[in-house]
Amino acid sequence: MKQTDASLTVAIAGNPNSGKTTIFNNLTGANQHVGNYPGVTVEKKEGWLDLDGRRLKLVDLPGTYSLSAHSIEEVVARNYIIEQKPDVVIDVVDASNIERNLYLTTQLLELDVPVVLALNMSDQAEKRGIITDHKLLSQLLGVASVPTVGNKKKGMQELLKAAIAVADNQDVYQPFTVNYGKEFEQELETLTQLVEQDNSVIGNCPPRWVALKLLEDDPEVIKKVGQQKTAAAIFAAADESRERLEALLGEAPSAVISDRRYGFISGACSEAVQFSGEKRHSVSDTIDLMLIHPSLGLPIFAFLMWMMFTLTFTLGKMPMEWIEWGVGVLAGFARSVLPEGLLSSLIVDGIIAGVGGVIVFLPNIVLLFLAIAILEDTGYMARAAFVMDRIMHRIGLHGKSFIPMLIGFGCTVPAYMGARIIEDRSDRLVTMHATGFMSCGARLPVYILVCGAFWPENAGNVVFSIYALGVLVAVGTIKLLRGTRFRGMSEPFIMELPPYRVPTVRSLVIHMWERSWMYIRKAGTIILAFSIIMWVLMTFPRLDSYSQDYHVLIDDATASYEVGNMSDTELDSLVTGYESAMAAESIRNSLMGRFGMLIEPAIEPLGFDWRMGVALISGFAAKEVVVSTMGTVYGVGEVDEESGSLRGRLAGDPLYSPLIAYAFLVFVLLYIPCMAAMAVFLRETGSFKELAFQIGYTTGLAWVMAFVVYQGGRLLGLD
Repeated sequence: MKQTDASLTVAIAGNPNSGKTTIFNNLTGANQHVGNYPGVTVEKKEGWLDLDGRRLKLVDLPGTYSLSAHSIEEVVARNYIIEQKPDVVIDVVDASNIERNLYLTTQLLELDVPVVLALNMSDQAEKRGIITDHKLLSQLLGVASVPTVGNKKKGMQELLKAAIAVADNQDVYQPFTVNYGKEFEQELETLTQLVEQDNSVIGNCPPRWVALKLLEDDPEVIKKVGQQKTAAAIFAAADESRERLEALLGEAPSAVISDRRYGFISGACSEAVQFSGEKRHSVSDTIDLMLIHPSLGLPIFAFLMWMMFTLTFTLGKMPMEWIEWGVGVLAGFARSVLPEGLLSSLIVDGIIAGVGGVIVFLPNIVLLFLAIAILEDTGYMARAAFVMDRIMHRIGLHGKSFIPMLIGFGCTVPAYMGARIIEDRSDRLVTMHATGFMSCGARLPVYILVCGAFWPENAGNVVFSIYALGVLVAVGTIKLLRGTRFRGMSEPFIMELPPYRVPTVRSLVIHMWERSWMYIRKAGTIILAFSIIMWVLMTFPRLDSYSQDYHVLIDDATASYEVGNMSDTELDSLVTGYESAMAAESIRNSLMGRFGMLIEPAIEPLGFDWRMGVALISGFAAKEVVVSTMGTVYGVGEVDEESGSLRGRLAGDPLYSPLIAYAFLVFVLLYIPCMAAMAVFLRETGSFKELAFQIGYTTGLAWVMAFVVYQGGRLLGLD
């Protein structure tokens, strides 16, 4: 059905790494909406723009190599085209790898949708000696084609105008249909006529395409046809056609279809694509000689990761201090205008201290996501996966497994969903069990807080060591599971290495903002709600009396100061100490404090006290909540300027030491991911048994590793 909120609906399709999303971002800019397709977790991006008096709605389809039913992305892209019937589909083709990219084009043409080709990265193709006559290619394929350079915004207007012309039937081209050979076409025609007899089978699909998919044994199409009254007759005819074709041609119809498509593509490219006489190495090939070198690749990858974390801390230090100062000013203002009591405590100690304690790390989060976006957009992330593939295969896991594990550095939720690309269930489960040890972005605020308090000059190095430890634990987990529950080795796979590109500022900003906004949105929803809950649990029941009359002690100190018996500094120190003691007694008496005291014997061997235990428990909701909870614990009561920040309070607490702090970081790294991640884990695995194993294994391992760090450090005299 046609959309009512746009005069034209334009779907943008293409292979991964073809520059499809770059073109989408260039065309739509900030006019985007990001959500999910109904019923699945695949991301859906829509954008809008106006051109020549027309309102265009652009839909960025998931990147796919084909429109078969081998992955959820392929099914989603195909179903959108079939069911939503966009006015035109822009097929973004990597001009430097045109033959492989055109395979998707042939399938789009078989769906009988208006298509415009965007021959993207045409400048890179020319540098590699690949010259495409786009006008001749248009005649051969029967579709309009426009050379583009997405990261430089070249050809964008021409592309849109070509799309509008095609949608308005002003295009002079007639799409070409692949001929599958005389015998195949006869069987295909017979089956097509049978399909045409039942309109419920066809739906929005071309009858020839339905027949072709039946011969390919496409599970999604078979499922749909199976719901119709004529299904038995159609299936019988399709089975007979497959048997006849396989006997006649000596191979399965699906193989014949693939060969004929590539044959058609090869013929078109031999006419329209020219290669320079001299075979030249591309810039990407030259760079790869070093970056994916068997000996140099891994050290370079480790160095880049170390540099990323070091720069994140170095560049983020000053803006983080600005925000920290702003949060302090806001808390002081709120405390000055609000009457002393529960409302003031809720606003200052619950909301401002909790949410502010997380927002303060936004500069570091933004810088980290910017660095990741640069590595992705330049094409290096694919090289990182390639470098790690050798190691992954040696430890018994599929090379594809590193891709979701890499995603896990951003967020565990999409990392679990990314494991769908792994066909074998055992490989997929092992990958998901190991992925939780990748330090997600939500853990970073905890690392920044603790490292900033105990290792202010070497925070980047300490954080890097935690990230590296997570990778080592993941490797050990893979070896353990492969040797016990999931015995066996995985097969290697072919990994695509896209050419290096210079990322555009617009693309980097969009990618960085999308991820950072998720962090901000979480701070404004989950963390805000949980900060209030934690404040309630740490405020009630209220303490009727304290072990000492602190108010009298404060009055005595003030009186002594007024007669000149103590200095300003001494008075501030005494008052702060009394108020902190009052706050500590109040929290210890609260519901959460009592629970923390209850579990303290279990975590005491790790060097943790009940406050750390409370913070770790809150991390089950979201790892950032560990910081907001500690902010709430330490935010009760007035504090002076020197000890006002949470980092200052932690560093100045005599019960804590760098060794305890590192053991705490190890526990945060290894114990169970957040509730949202566990919900996705259960949905993706469909097994409560695997969920119970994940919870028990990660939490148990976290306790053991933190115990080894703390007690081992004490034996070595490091405490």
